Amino acid sequence: MNLTEAFRDADLARRMATTIATEVSPHRRYSLMEFCGGHTHTLARYGLEQLLPGNVEMIHGPGCPVCVLPGGRIAAGIALAQRPGVILCSYGDLLRVPARHGATLMRTRAAGADVRMIYSTRDALAIAQRHPDREVVFFAIGFETTTPATAVAVTEARRLGLQNFSVFCNHVLTPPAMSGILAAPGGVAVQGFIGPGHVASVIGSRPFERFAEQDGYPIVITGFEALDLLQAIRQLIRQINVGRAVLENEYRRVVSREGNEKALALIDEVFTLREDFEWRGLGRVAHSALRLRDDFACFDAEARFALTVEDVPDHKACECAAVLRGAIRPEQCKVFGTACTPDNPLGSCMVSSEGACAARYRYATRGVPRAGTEAV
Repeated sequence: MNLTEAFRDADLARRMATTIATEVSPHRRYSLMEFCGGHTHTLARYGLEQLLPGNVEMIHGPGCPVCVLPGGRIAAGIALAQRPGVILCSYGDLLRVPARHGATLMRTRAAGADVRMIYSTRDALAIAQRHPDREVVFFAIGFETTTPATAVAVTEARRLGLQNFSVFCNHVLTPPAMSGILAAPGGVAVQGFIGPGHVASVIGSRPFERFAEQDGYPIVITGFEALDLLQAIRQLIRQINVGRAVLENEYRRVVSREGNEKALALIDEVFTLREDFEWRGLGRVAHSALRLRDDFACFDAEARFALTVEDVPDHKACECAAVLRGAIRPEQCKVFGTACTPDNPLGSCMVSSEGACAARYRYATRGVPRAGTEAV
């Protein structure tokens, strides 16, 4: 048995769920938020919520960088792609996120713009080298997990002297978003957080300690397999039962307290904090995103092309904003699974491979398992 299979052991998962059931208080409700979209998909894929006691509620958070990017940033990317001589490079999920009147980068490409799906920042650099007569723009998105790769691309572009390469930077930060959830008007009653393991592998567990020490919320950083999540849920329940609030690191095989020092140094070299940034569902959150430092301004697409970002409202029937705040579950949206599906998404949460709506649709419809899905 390889390591991945060991963390998906069905019999052990059922035994862990039985143990959790014996540890919960029948007179208490437990509201736990998994921040990361990867955790949301693991919960849905393996039917873990169905294994939990009925008074343990998992609240899906905004941990999908494609989902939280507001329509105005998508619209700015579309406008950029429509400029003569521009090649816009992007990761795949972003191409299908709707902006104003259902416009997407994919439809913009179909109309004649040169929009290319790439798999790594190296692809964007290679395109810039092959087309020195064109302006190549990388539409950069992601949490701290993907930020180092963009930093590498920028430093490599400078080393190579690529004057036709730039970055439309939309990298956002996880801890400020968690603070934004807690501060949102009419916010959800979260009792504990499952911390994002991939993000913590870069920035370490230390930035999340304040949610326990200052705000009083138990938090467990965990991995993305079924047993990781069940163990994290068990640890949170134990903390809640005794009124404890500390940070625990279940994902010690990957995450350290200090994080990846080389990656953090590279991020600090290339990027600096924005004063604030617009998040879908959370509004403007202070110091929650990055921009290129002045030393790298020549690679900043927003400056190079004088981009403007307008306010673009979501589709009037789409409730992605409420889903991202954890205020409602995906299936509570009136267009979920009917007018809004992965083939015809009205909102970003149904587009992304990490979106909560996509997870619920793929693995369950209104709590009923869909044919062909896996279950622990």
